[in-house]
Amino acid sequence: MINHPSFPVDAWHIRQTSFDPDLVAQAETLFSTANGYLGLRGNLEEASPVFERGTYLNGFFESRPYIYPEGAYGFARDAQTMANVTDGKILRLTIDGEPLDLSTGTVLEHDRVLDLRRGYAGRELVWESPSGRRLSLRTRRLVSFVHRHVACIDYEVMVLDGAATLEISSELVANESDRIATDDPREVAGYWGQVLRPVWTHANGLTLGFGHDVERARLATYCAAGHTVVTDNEWTSTVVTDDDSSLAVRFTVTAQPGEPFNVVKHLVYDHGPVDDAPRMQANILTLLDDAVSRPMTELLATQMTYLDRFWADCHVEVIGDDAMQQAVRFALFQILQASACADGHGIAAKGLTGQGYGGHYFWDMETYVVSALTHLAPDAAASALRFRHATLDAARGRAAELSLPGALYPWRTIDGTEASAFFPAGTAEYHLTADVAMAMSNYVQLAGDQRFLIDHAAEVLIETARMWAARGFFDPSRNGAFCIHGVTGPDEYTAIVNNNAFTNLAAAANLSAAADALEFLAEHHPTAHTRLVHDLAVTTDEVALWQRAADAMYLHVDPATGVHGQDDTFCTLQDWPVAVADIPAEHRPLLLHFHPLDLYRRKVIKQADLVMAMFLHPHVFTPEQKAANFAYYEPLTTADSSLSRCVQAIIAAEVGDTDLAWRYTRESALTDLDDVQHNVGDGIHIASQAGTWLALACGFGGLRRSGVQLSFAPCLPDDLDGLRIRMHYRHRVVEIAIEHGATTYTLLRGDTMELLHRGSPVEVTTGTPVRIED
Repeated sequence: MINHPSFPVDAWHIRQTSFDPDLVAQAETLFSTANGYLGLRGNLEEASPVFERGTYLNGFFESRPYIYPEGAYGFARDAQTMANVTDGKILRLTIDGEPLDLSTGTVLEHDRVLDLRRGYAGRELVWESPSGRRLSLRTRRLVSFVHRHVACIDYEVMVLDGAATLEISSELVANESDRIATDDPREVAGYWGQVLRPVWTHANGLTLGFGHDVERARLATYCAAGHTVVTDNEWTSTVVTDDDSSLAVRFTVTAQPGEPFNVVKHLVYDHGPVDDAPRMQANILTLLDDAVSRPMTELLATQMTYLDRFWADCHVEVIGDDAMQQAVRFALFQILQASACADGHGIAAKGLTGQGYGGHYFWDMETYVVSALTHLAPDAAASALRFRHATLDAARGRAAELSLPGALYPWRTIDGTEASAFFPAGTAEYHLTADVAMAMSNYVQLAGDQRFLIDHAAEVLIETARMWAARGFFDPSRNGAFCIHGVTGPDEYTAIVNNNAFTNLAAAANLSAAADALEFLAEHHPTAHTRLVHDLAVTTDEVALWQRAADAMYLHVDPATGVHGQDDTFCTLQDWPVAVADIPAEHRPLLLHFHPLDLYRRKVIKQADLVMAMFLHPHVFTPEQKAANFAYYEPLTTADSSLSRCVQAIIAAEVGDTDLAWRYTRESALTDLDDVQHNVGDGIHIASQAGTWLALACGFGGLRRSGVQLSFAPCLPDDLDGLRIRMHYRHRVVEIAIEHGATTYTLLRGDTMELLHRGSPVEVTTGTPVRIED
């Protein structure tokens, strides 16, 4: 069993049962509420103590020029950072003039909860002021999965020992200072200061509103707040305007002991291009009127109905490990919070829970999060992929800038342009382009969404295939094999190499997928095929070249060891001075303690690279090759990235080391709850949470795609009694139940289907479980 000493095991909740000032940053992240469009960091309503105040809108950012001491052609021109928008979470409270502040007075009771079943964050507090006045506070906060613009805070305070005067200041505050960067350059890019420019202010009775824009990104954001009061206490309200960045409704309450004062604060947010500001300004109060008409009870009910459907279709049951059960539910909930209402925006590395990594979208959006969403919430997967199609012109521009045809997607971005200033572990990671293509191809096959293929995926597959056909070459010194030089794979401790296996195999899959898509459209949707071929000027010779390059793709085998080389020269590099297992904790992660040039010349790996390739392209490698490759690369992998352990778990399970696979799966699942990387204060590791589902489904379930079929090869570690995993597949929901010695498949919804169990076909019909003894 795994312990969470700070957040005890609870089947459907994350709880903090006492206030710990040392866990403020971690708690702010873990108790964040979001829906993929809007995110409220889990700050205390009284605004102090605080690590990083945060209210985020997906896709809303500001940019500024990079200033390079030594620049070069094609370097990223602008930095981008997700902006912290107007904060509506603040409700400051005083009792007889003494402010509620958990760092003063006495906390008598403190119970904070993230309810994974009902979709809200709650808090119950009993506090005694320095002068001895006691009060209780109960709050509930949600960001709606049903109404993407809407958040709501139910705030109830009651004095406990005699009448008192309460003042509650419900605020909208803009231009709160972003937290100054940590020592970790991966997390917070820098201090941005006050980037929001006021363009609209509204204050009328119990209604407040703010509008702002940002100068360089030319985006605008609008926020409005409405208040509803329920109490038998006497109260008055006044509007307070401190400056053009702060508005408040101040409630003054003559509070009687035992008589609650309850205020419900509805918040609505919108954002878009500056040119759309008049519509947003006109619409924001209409959005608020609709929100206020929905009491908290209704919002909670619709939230729970939404989650009922999600958990019914996607639930994972971990039998025999209660802590992992909690962690897996937390992981699924975080994936949903990052994606449910993204609506054509991407999914940031930290979701909408913190400003780590600047709110950028990376390769893990497709390779981890969309891979899981394709089985958990296909509509959300399609939404994230539509973002890549919407930014295809920017990818075409980036390819042209690097002297290539077709499309090259940026390593890190918010608006579709390259925002990575460090090209060896940025632009050189060309594999992201193939990762996008693979995610689109997998989604089309597993969701059976031919409309998405026609409207979005086919164009992306064609343009990315063109880039790969030009980026590589047929090398006569390798008997005409197709080679790709000068790239960086997922292992960013090895950079600018020739024939990175992960990249080469991803490119081959991209090239084949483009050719296959055109062949499929020619047969099944000839009109769409004709249009694409005409509009994109695709020739028969071009398609033949893609397939020839894919078939001839080079994969290095090290002559000394017989294993597949991560690239042409990795196996010849110097060893790290000590075994990876013996690297002291104070030197991890290596990238914060050693110069890149020290890392690049050593045989040490940041995260699964060749091992990841074996997971994504399983039919390329024999079982013997997988075992040999894993045995070679596993001791060299530091797992300095939170993306690594889940992949190592998948391959460990496949090669038969289920105990190691379970240990790695646990570490992935507990990345945030146990703060494994020591940086959860900067936001949830969304890809690691998605990787937890992948480790369970693809590791212990052995889930792979064989053509358009689901293929399973189940296993269990000795310490686990059983595992049940539900997933979407082509308008169906199927469950795999794994126990020691047997597997049961159940089709919960949809038409009869055929799947593969250890390579053998199994037909399953709705309501008729199929049990297979192994």
